Amino acid sequence: MHRHIVIENITPSVDFGAYAVKRVVGDLVRIGAHIYRDGDPSLQGIVKWRHESEKAFHETLLTEIENDEWHGTILLSQSGRYEFKISAWTNTFATWQEYFRRKVKAGEAVLPDLLEGALVLIKLLPGRRALLGTASNEAVWITELIAQMQSPGDNLSAVIEHALSRKATDLFSLIRLPKDVATSGIFTIVVEPKLAQFGAWYEMFPRSAGLDETRSGTFKDAENRLPDIKEMGFDVVYLPPIHPIGITNRKGRNNALVAASCDPGSPWQVGSAEGGHTAIEPTLGTLSEFDQFVTTAKSQGLTVALDFAIQCSPDHPWVKEHPEWFSHRPDGTIKYAENPPKKYQDIYPINFDTEDEACLWEALYQVLLFWIEHGIFIFRVDNPHTKPIRFWHFIIGKIKQDYPDVIFLAEAFTRPKRMKMYAKVGFSQSYTYFTWRNTKQELISYLTELTQSGMEEYFRPNFFTNTPDILPLILQQGGTAVFKMRLLLAATLSPSFGIYSGYELCEHEAIAVTEGNVPCEEYLDSEKYRIKIRDWNKKPNIKGFIARVNKARKENPALHLLANLTFLETDSPYILAYLKKTDDAKNVMIVVVNLDPDKPQHGNVRIPLTLLEAVCTNKEMLVHDLITGAQYKWSEQNTVYLDPQREPGHLFRVKTL
Repeated sequence: MHRHIVIENITPSVDFGAYAVKRVVGDLVRIGAHIYRDGDPSLQGIVKWRHESEKAFHETLLTEIENDEWHGTILLSQSGRYEFKISAWTNTFATWQEYFRRKVKAGEAVLPDLLEGALVLIKLLPGRRALLGTASNEAVWITELIAQMQSPGDNLSAVIEHALSRKATDLFSLIRLPKDVATSGIFTIVVEPKLAQFGAWYEMFPRSAGLDETRSGTFKDAENRLPDIKEMGFDVVYLPPIHPIGITNRKGRNNALVAASCDPGSPWQVGSAEGGHTAIEPTLGTLSEFDQFVTTAKSQGLTVALDFAIQCSPDHPWVKEHPEWFSHRPDGTIKYAENPPKKYQDIYPINFDTEDEACLWEALYQVLLFWIEHGIFIFRVDNPHTKPIRFWHFIIGKIKQDYPDVIFLAEAFTRPKRMKMYAKVGFSQSYTYFTWRNTKQELISYLTELTQSGMEEYFRPNFFTNTPDILPLILQQGGTAVFKMRLLLAATLSPSFGIYSGYELCEHEAIAVTEGNVPCEEYLDSEKYRIKIRDWNKKPNIKGFIARVNKARKENPALHLLANLTFLETDSPYILAYLKKTDDAKNVMIVVVNLDPDKPQHGNVRIPLTLLEAVCTNKEMLVHDLITGAQYKWSEQNTVYLDPQREPGHLFRVKTL
């Protein structure tokens, strides 16, 4: 602890600096701290910061706002890790100036104080010269000032004015005496590409991109799907595992224990005689054809993401080459995956307690490197919460040392504390509980936690509406209204969201069974176990709606952010309203959603005067609905009527009147 100066409550930080906060390239980060000391001398603070590629620290001045709170901003211009720390010291000359100013104002004799001030400057002068040199105009000015303060003669008024000038203050504010400097510990910021924060994801199975359910589609077929995906406004095309699929214990349609000869098996049954995690399922094509798919996607503005599933089929080469990487029963057989009452006889989980840990970790690291070399910089990680936290800390950190632009999405549908920890140790994004948050209060409570609890500094939610594993009960109600409503919520509450293919066609048929008293969330004829050919233009579909929402997202920076969310008061339990705006209030969005997909709802939406004053000058605004094109004049109290059979809500861009 410093002899006098206290530095505390440094922001942004996660667990007092134990973990890195997250930002994206181009962000201006506001660094804050509480800085104070005994007595009332003037202080000065700076933030010292550097990118991991730099040796020397940059310095940015902190400004005291009020009540010992200091702030400054730094620009994060590239991907990678940044370090910052806070330094503070007594601003000796400014302290002298303040006491001297009081004496001058009181009309007291000031010659002794001028001499004292000259001694202060002489003491600080070596530090000033180190910055300026001895030949600069400022150095000459300081030398003359010291001489005048030592012997003001008949120019006392002018000397006093110079001694109290802002120029004199600024010239010495950054000069610190080594014994007087207090410095905090080091805090870390991980900076990733913009796509780590903002993007629309589309999940598709390449094998379903053909025209025949008896034959797997290929990467060439999947290229034909890209224009449609791009037209809907998506940024990321996410592919389930594309590796060879095992034969042993292959599951049939709807997870049947016995597969028919034509059943393709689950892509998550990774590995066969054709290879493992660095091989391609032969029916999809070749590695060069996959490379061409990635290139074609990139040419259309789409980024390809791959599934990283750390598990093996009984036919994976690792089973024979490294049996020590798997768990064995007393009879010597390898244990398959189970989540009672579910059994996955086609999958062998990896044993992370193996004695051969170093080789296992290196092999998995090499898998990621292989696909990075083939142009993949986004990985959706299957069930990361069933692998050790320290493994993810190791492998994500090691990858990002050389490839800071790599993005990891955690499919961690697990308990809250675990979900948060996986974000802290390096995952760029995470799946969330949004899938099961349907009521007004559930949504408000959950989004308040995500945006106001400190999670916003390290946890980036990706609001997937559905997945191949999860057909939420609310979507099983069917109809375009519920699909539109859930998409509008996902796309505007979170900067990142995703859909699994078929969502645009409002696919909603589930297996008609229950597990205990809980209705099943599994799709009927799940694509996990079959090739599914679709007519992408059949009716009903919501492709046009998705395109309009994604267009609005791209064009409005307020929707690129998470923590700028303000819920608005409504008098209906079925109407959810919220506002998002940029810091400069140049872009303001208001979203109003009818949460009842069956019936029209009406009610009042109240915008607090404090918010109105921030976004308009005369307490009235023009709101332009980016879904329908309609415009309305709004003020503090506003009435809405939303018929889900027309549109589920309003997506307003605010215009000042």
